Amino acid sequence: MTGDLAITSLRGGAIDAIRAADLDRKTALAQESATRWFARRVSLRSPLDAALPERPGRPDKPVLTPPTQVEKRSLHTLKGRIALLHAIAHIELNAVDLALDIVARFASEQVPNSFFDGWMQVAFEEAKHFRMVRARLNDLGADYGDLPAHDGLWQAAHSTRNDLTARLAVVPLILEARGLDVTPSLQAKMRETGDLESADVLDVIYNDEKGHVAVGAKWFRFLCAREKRDPAKAFQELVRANFRGPLKPPFNDLARAEAGLTPSFYRSLASISHA
Repeated sequence: MTGDLAITSLRGGAIDAIRAADLDRKTALAQESATRWFARRVSLRSPLDAALPERPGRPDKPVLTPPTQVEKRSLHTLKGRIALLHAIAHIELNAVDLALDIVARFASEQVPNSFFDGWMQVAFEEAKHFRMVRARLNDLGADYGDLPAHDGLWQAAHSTRNDLTARLAVVPLILEARGLDVTPSLQAKMRETGDLESADVLDVIYNDEKGHVAVGAKWFRFLCAREKRDPAKAFQELVRANFRGPLKPPFNDLARAEAGLTPSFYRSLASISHA
């Protein structure tokens, strides 16, 4: 498929991937744009790049609903495991577009090329995760789109579209870090039910996500240093201004710290939100 992907630049490839409603094409464009960028076979920007869309391209299904209306099911049933994998597929698909959006939207920022290296690595891996989870759904006789899904993740991107520091605070350092908190218990539950294949997919995602949070933390600290801001304090201010809802414990402090996200960042926000 890579032969027919006309990529004008890194930003152009990222925008075309975001716009693509065909999910095989979206993930192929994300990965091919990353591969060409890593080899420095495309420029960062081009006058031929398409315009960045308001929303990413999506197929007709799944139907999007408010998060409160997405039904919870027991993992001890096949339906429950399918529902969980469907929810994870939806998160990973949004993560592909979120990583690409950071690259495309902020392609004119004064940052080193290694910033774009990091986010294209994230985009490449999120595309891999989506494909893996979708393949596992297929193994279980289901597909992405069979169940409703929620739209909260893209709202977080929209609210931080004009501020790169806020985007890094909300997307990698809250939303991705949340994956580090919840995934180990989901892995354990999948193993308990005997679904070792799904647990193995979650293992790959968990290990990669540590790296994604680390990319976010690295560049958040970089921007704070440049602006002479205290990173933990800046994080708290940006989260209060740009993120709806509490930061919910329990936190995976060890995995977060390995990724450069220490408790000084998030503990006080959790205690305030539970006051």
